[in-house]
Formats: sequence, C-alpha cells, structure tokens
Amino acid sequence: MPTRILPAVGDADAVRSITTLLSQLPDAEPVAPVVDSTQLVDTLARLAAESVDELPEVVVVHERIGPVPALELIREVALRFPAVGVILVTSDPSPGLFQAAMDYGARGVVALPLSYEELASRVQAVAQWSVGVRRHLGSGGDVFTGVGGTVVTVSGAKGGVGATLTAIQLALAAQASGRTTALLDMDLQTGDVAAYLDVQFRRSVVDLAAITDISPRVLADAVFRHDTGLALLLAPGEGERGEEVSDRSARQIVSALRSRYEVVVIDCGAQLGGAGAAVVEMADTALLVTTPDVVAVRGAKRAVRMWDRLQIRKAEETTVVVNRHTRSTEIQPPLIRKITGTAVAATVIPAHFKELQAVVDAGRVHELENRSTVKQALWGLAGELGLVRAVQGDRRTGRPRGDRGSVSFRRRRDSGG
Repeated sequence: MPTRILPAVGDADAVRSITTLLSQLPDAEPVAPVVDSTQLVDTLARLAAESVDELPEVVVVHERIGPVPALELIREVALRFPAVGVILVTSDPSPGLFQAAMDYGARGVVALPLSYEELASRVQAVAQWSVGVRRHLGSGGDVFTGVGGTVVTVSGAKGGVGATLTAIQLALAAQASGRTTALLDMDLQTGDVAAYLDVQFRRSVVDLAAITDISPRVLADAVFRHDTGLALLLAPGEGERGEEVSDRSARQIVSALRSRYEVVVIDCGAQLGGAGAAVVEMADTALLVTTPDVVAVRGAKRAVRMWDRLQIRKAEETTVVVNRHTRSTEIQPPLIRKITGTAVAATVIPAHFKELQAVVDAGRVHELENRSTVKQALWGLAGELGLVRAVQGDRRTGRPRGDRGSVSFRRRRDSGG
C-alpha cells in the first residue's frame, strides 16, 4: 500500500524541492502540499472527520512553516491526530533540537539540504509506525478520532455555588446520550469530583504534568473509568501538589483529552490559577455558575472582569448559569446578564437542595433520581449547550431529544486550538 505523505512547507522553493524528492521515494504518494499551520490542521481535521484511514501516514513539516512555530505545530498534530507521524525538516540537526522535536511529538528529524537516503529511511520508519498505531486504534474500542472534542469549563463565581455538581451532571448527560465523555477536575487544591462520585484513586492529573508527549497509552493509564462510563482525570489528593500543573501542561492535558473524547467537561472551581486560566481560554464553552444573591453575583462580575483584563476570555464569550433559582428572589437572570455583560443560559437550576442531600452526603451524585427537578434542569442545560447526542424524536414534539433549543454557546476555536 502506498505511503501518503503531506508536505507542510511555506517557502515556494522548498515546496518544489521537497515534493520532487518525495515523489521519487518508492511506494510514496505525495499529496498536495499545505502552505501554513492553519491549512495543515484544517486539512487533517477534515480528513479525520471522514475516517482515521483517510489521514496521511506521514506529515513533513518544514522548520519555517508559520504562523504557528514548527515545534508547536508538531505538538498540536501529535495530540489531535495520534495516528499521523510527523517528520521535521530543519537546517539545525543538533542534538538539542532533535531532543526538543522528539519531546514535542515528532517521529523523525531530517537535515537540510535534503538527502534522498536519509529522507527515504525516515519516511519508511515513520510510515511503519503510523500503520502500527492505526492497527492499535482499530481495536481500541470507544476511541474518538474526529476533528476534536468539545471542551466545556465550569467555574464558580465563588465557593459553594454548585460548580462541581453542574460539571458532573453535564458530563453524565453527555455520556448517557452515547458520547464518549471525560470529566477533568482542575480544582487542583480542593477538587471534590472523586468525593462526589465515590471514587478511590491512585493517579491524578499531576501524573501527566511532567510528560511532554502524552500518548494514548499514557493518558489511559492516568484516567479512571467510572461505573457510569465516564473517564475521570482527577485532582490530586494532596492539594499542594496542584502547583505541579503549569499552564503549559494543562494545555497539553486538555489537548490530549480533546483528541480522545467527544466531550470534555472541566471543573475549574472558584480559584483561578495559571492552569485554570489556560483551560478556560481553550474552552469552546466557558460556564460561570452563580447563585442569585448579591455576594455571588458580585463574584461573577469580578471573575468576568478579571478574565477580560487577563485576556483569557471576553464577557460576551462567557455563559453564566444561575443555580438555586426561585421566582421570588429579587435577582433574576436578566439582571445578572446586565450586571455581568455575559450571556445567561436559558436553563436555570431550581433551588431544591432536599433532592440532592442524600446523594451528596453519600458521595453518589450519579445516582440522583431521574425525577429530580435539579437533574432534569442540568440535563436540559446539557441539551441547550449541545453536549448530548440527538436521538429518536420526542413523540410529543417531533424534536430530537437532546435538541433543547437553537441557542449555541460554543466558542469558535481559532487555529491555535
């Protein structure tokens, strides 16, 4: 079977040189080159949406590709498209650069000026590796190999407003609808996802913090598979270890999860550190949970303004979720929208804590009864956000279940992912 090779080269002369040499390789099938990082990622995403088998076995990245630097681009390709082998073409084949390229996910480095023998040897080795990975993925069960999963962050306007419960129920709703779903606890000092789901665990997100190449196997070793089917990546049991998760490692971890799951829900807690800021910035949808009281709404306004000042996220790109809502309270969603300058979810969560108390105290919120109005509201919110897979139509309305409205709060990802 011919080896499909996709050159990613910005310089016209380099394009001609590389494509000419690639066309001479035995069993090689060079495809039309791409000229920048954005076009490369978009091309791979389009092919992956059809099937992992449509992806080229080898991508050749020239050192002068832009606008994303070559090493950063290699890391994104390696994380989002783990079945594609990347070769870096560079004029600096030093041991330091070679090690850096390997750390970022490259499978080979070829020096300029190009040598037929060296290029042929690297392409053959990387192609064999890619075929092996695809064979493994083909027998890997519920592996998501699409364009990239939807990432939703859930933050609290202050402590105790219900962000963790919201994150858990959104993830459960997505999983129950048939979507492969991961729940990441990024409340690194005081995360309670494990306690809410009655989980005893050994590994946590900290175990991935120092790893620069998070392979599918490494990720699988760190994830806890819950009885509900959720993949859990939990906060450390020792809160002080949360400092080991940097903003850079947080980005890598979320990118790895996004490449493997259709939905990634992240509990960010109420305290914003560098790692939390990074994942909020990456999210397709950033939720900010508040209760309809003065202190919490002030906290929401303060958080929104801080995110804007730090250029993490603009107010209009944030969606506030109102928890413990009653019709009698003076602070209603339209006022919260006016105060914060954000969108406000149409679905509000009712103030019915008695429904929750037994499962919260038992640490088994996944067993919350279907008739619970709180659960119904939170799963309705999942539908509003587009997290659930549409299934057969509702007999009463004709609308697919999971399609709870036309409003979409998904943020369009830029080329940086």
